[in-house]
Amino acid sequence: MQRPKLLLALMALIIFSCKNTDTTVERQPYKWPEGIKPPVADKKPVQFTAHGDTRTDDYYWMNDYFKKGPDSTRVVEYLTAENTYMDTMMSGTKQLQADLFTEIKSRIKEKDESVPVFDNGYYYYRRTDEGKQYYKYCRKKGSLDAPEEILLDADAMAEGSGYFAAAGFSISPDNKMMAFGIDKVSRRQYTIYIKNLETGEILKDEIKGTGGNAVWGNDNKTIFYTSNNQETLLSEKIKKHIIGTNASADAPVYEEKDQTNYIGVYKTKSRKYIVIYSQGTLSSELRILDADAPGGSFKVFQPRIKDVLYEIDHSGDKFLIVTNLDAKNFKLMETPVDKTSRENWKDVIAHRSDVLLEGITVFKDYWVITERKEGLLKLRIRELASGAEHYVDFGEPTYSANVGANPEFNTTTLRYNYTSLTTPSSVYDYNMQSKEKKLMKETPVLGGFNKADYVSERIYATAKDGTKVPVSLVYKKDTKKDGSAPLLLYGYGSYGASMDAYFDNSRLSLLNRGFIYAIAHIRGGQEMGRQWYEDGKMMKKKNTFTDFIDCGEYLINQHYTSKGHLYAMGGSAGGLLMGAVANMAPDLWNGIIAQVPFVDVINTMSDPTIPLTTNEYDEWGNPANKESYFYMKSYSPYDNVEKKDYPNMLVLTGLHDSQVQYFEPAKWVAKLRELKTDNHILLLKTNMKAGHGGASGRFDYLKDVALQYAFLFALEGINK
Repeated sequence: MQRPKLLLALMALIIFSCKNTDTTVERQPYKWPEGIKPPVADKKPVQFTAHGDTRTDDYYWMNDYFKKGPDSTRVVEYLTAENTYMDTMMSGTKQLQADLFTEIKSRIKEKDESVPVFDNGYYYYRRTDEGKQYYKYCRKKGSLDAPEEILLDADAMAEGSGYFAAAGFSISPDNKMMAFGIDKVSRRQYTIYIKNLETGEILKDEIKGTGGNAVWGNDNKTIFYTSNNQETLLSEKIKKHIIGTNASADAPVYEEKDQTNYIGVYKTKSRKYIVIYSQGTLSSELRILDADAPGGSFKVFQPRIKDVLYEIDHSGDKFLIVTNLDAKNFKLMETPVDKTSRENWKDVIAHRSDVLLEGITVFKDYWVITERKEGLLKLRIRELASGAEHYVDFGEPTYSANVGANPEFNTTTLRYNYTSLTTPSSVYDYNMQSKEKKLMKETPVLGGFNKADYVSERIYATAKDGTKVPVSLVYKKDTKKDGSAPLLLYGYGSYGASMDAYFDNSRLSLLNRGFIYAIAHIRGGQEMGRQWYEDGKMMKKKNTFTDFIDCGEYLINQHYTSKGHLYAMGGSAGGLLMGAVANMAPDLWNGIIAQVPFVDVINTMSDPTIPLTTNEYDEWGNPANKESYFYMKSYSPYDNVEKKDYPNMLVLTGLHDSQVQYFEPAKWVAKLRELKTDNHILLLKTNMKAGHGGASGRFDYLKDVALQYAFLFALEGINK
């Protein structure tokens, strides 16, 4: 389901040794263990009827661990049996997996430090130590030569935890307090703590069941945070907490009644306003409060309007508004700070049919406008005094660039991040006045990486309806494009999330062994503008799946690969994509990796008790609507498993997944086992201690990545 960001690093990791840079690989077929029978799940038919249509779910009992039903123990036993089966079938790759893990880890500079960010008199940074899974969050006052102050030692706090995540670090305006969130279950439900930075004391103010982020009022004692429903995990209320009081008495300052919306709270870059947002797929509504008067009441900026999205920031005597009001690709508007309703909005940057306006970053004397044209991100700089504009030059055919951490308001320096399929993640400081750029850090890649050894391309596949679909590719220079190369095609295509091309150092070994890696920028994302998203959602969702299939076929026709050597990978909503293309074009793929896949569309979207379901109605549809129900049923992977051959498949899930519950992939695999008519490999791996994003820590998750690519290499006959 939604919020793919935590998965992105996992989804695109392609792994093998960086020691061998020769793409000529000796292949030897992997011998899968013989005579090993997979688990057979019990069948307990449960019938559901809607709109005169009756469905039978033989494996509905697998929900019981989530629902704390009578079969909870049997669910765990079944998942454990699948894990054992997977371990047995992959036993011949154990050494390969261990080697992969070691080699991946060896590319990472273990003792490292982020580029410091200057904020309100302090330099903030994170550093990591040799052999440690987490990090230390630190600062120095006024100068990088000043003594280090460790604000949070995540390595120490995570000891003894099967899972650990810290988020939402927020420093009070007087620099004396820090709020932060901790999740030790992997359900993305954080407890907020307050630390006195002068004494080192963790205060007794424990605030449970939150989104993890806290926003400070300018009085240094009031914080605002998002409170979640503990059953549905929906963000329901914004509450106010006064430091030193009992959190159980915290009063809501806003409660969202529309369960299709997400809510949250943030502070404008000018630090003058606190903003509450409520946003769904189709509409939004904001409320503002003077940060100097946190005891006051929030004022509605502009009441929600059907099919109108807007977001704001503060600049001098006005608010800037990015909105799709009469502007499908969004436009920039402004309004006086004391007249915020729609009738006062004025155009600043008009709507453009060929440019998607993604956002704006406000400085005292400059605006940085983030745009997307022809699928690529652009940073447009406007000097406010003169109105002069220019674009930052990036110089590669396919890349990803975005505005980085820029907390300071009165500065001429823009911090931005840059990466491409051949360029490691890089941090730049850009002088908006002189146009000079300074590379502050390029993420080290250990083991002798030379970007000149690799080639990236951006090509366009033609979909069945004539639409040109961008595809980004990367491969080693000496890779032959004669159809002999194995190719891994990655896709997502939901929520308007654009899958930009980015570097992954673990992908190098895949490339070094002759693999081509490709990203299909299919409809349902937003790479080519807002219409690109709208053409891949709701009643047009099947475009996402057919685009991906058409991309795969195009790559074969253009001799980048051939049948028998084409692989597919996607996670979360991209896992839905994997399930759909497995049903629709099973003979196209030699193997599929489905990570935390959303595959049981009708059952999940019909049950509002399942976390986050109601937030998804505008993306997939509400099955209470007859037309939506039958359209969703027509592509739902679980509902469309048939008696036929399927490709080799590896499916991964987490027992504590808050986004896509474990039972969706578990039921799907059980049904595939029952009905598929082939002898291809089908494996299910459940992380019993983690959730949607997999294992926590810098290294533990790499074990799952090593497993995934050992699976790919086994199918290709690559054993070292």
